[in-house]
Amino acid sequence: MAGETFVMPTYARFPVTLVRGRGSLVWDQAGAEYLDFTGGLGALALGHAHPAWVAAVTRAAATVGLVSNLYATQPQAELAERLAEILPIPDARVFFCNSGAEAIEALLKLVRKWGLPQGKGRIVSLNGSFHGRTVGALAATGEPAKRAAFEPLVDWFRFVQPEDLAGLESALAPGDVAAVLVEPVMGEGGVHPLSREYLRGVRSLCDAHGALFAADEVQSGMGRCGAWLATTDAGVVPDVVALAKALGGGFPIGALVSRAGIAFEQGDHASTFGGGPLAASVALAVIGVIEREGLLAHAREIGSYLSAAVEEAAPPGAIVAARGRGCLWGFQLAEGVDAGAVAGAMLTSGVLCSTAGPGVIRMSPPLNATLAECDRAARALVAALSAPAVHEVPA
Repeated sequence: MAGETFVMPTYARFPVTLVRGRGSLVWDQAGAEYLDFTGGLGALALGHAHPAWVAAVTRAAATVGLVSNLYATQPQAELAERLAEILPIPDARVFFCNSGAEAIEALLKLVRKWGLPQGKGRIVSLNGSFHGRTVGALAATGEPAKRAAFEPLVDWFRFVQPEDLAGLESALAPGDVAAVLVEPVMGEGGVHPLSREYLRGVRSLCDAHGALFAADEVQSGMGRCGAWLATTDAGVVPDVVALAKALGGGFPIGALVSRAGIAFEQGDHASTFGGGPLAASVALAVIGVIEREGLLAHAREIGSYLSAAVEEAAPPGAIVAARGRGCLWGFQLAEGVDAGAVAGAMLTSGVLCSTAGPGVIRMSPPLNATLAECDRAARALVAALSAPAVHEVPA
């Protein structure tokens, strides 16, 4: 495509240029139709061009432009109030930003500000986790290959294995930990939902050792996993949570939500664009649609349907595991199967998906996708598994 040469090649892009979308469908320059189960890597809560989303963008863009955070706006105040109402965090306070990585950076500053006066400067993170590409978020990411080219990074972090409560207790034992940072569903690492028992154990250990429970729900939150927060599935309430992606339904917005007692104070942090009237108006519209259309329950229904459809139709042994919650699923392929080639074969058959971790096909459909669309995605994955090229894993 003309102009692509001038874009830094930070992504291995699929060979297609998309020009239009409606619901779960998108079309390329030649008019070919695709079912979009990449879903903006989890951001498209309502699919493409949902009428309420479009109306919110149009109305807000014609009302007031960016006024910075030196002035209050009604949409921002309303969105903060709505988040405080629907999230389980008691007496919640909200800081708005523009992305998941920014929300994580704000989270790291917040827990350090709380912990340092108590001699608690460390943060425990999980091996295999992914928290973003900015310097602080990258330092918190438990994937050494992603960090290596940029090290040394900040040295605040102590890493432990997921699901290992004994290892976590050892990491907390020195008494210098401000927070334990977890993704309740480890998305980029292969879509690994942390067990309910483990998340409850993390909460208990944080309480016992005087540390904060910090949740990265950038990918898993705001309905993606069938609840406003994926931690809710375990009956766990975090002290602080980072949100983005589905919050804006495709419009850039991030948020940090915490208990009032640990919230930022004046001068602690800032964002020129964060929670601007346009972004806040769109997020309010997304929340409204999710509530009116019952999409939390629908996400759980179609997620269960999609995983069952894949497992029932796949050749024996082709899918080693199906992992996920709601509308975030990872299908672990058999050893020797190239996930990238499978995603390419699915593209050829008219279905978009992504990869996540070694040998995993990830699907994150809109929360309002249909059962028929789930059937189409399942058929495409099963057909792709039979393509000879997918068994030629690159060295």
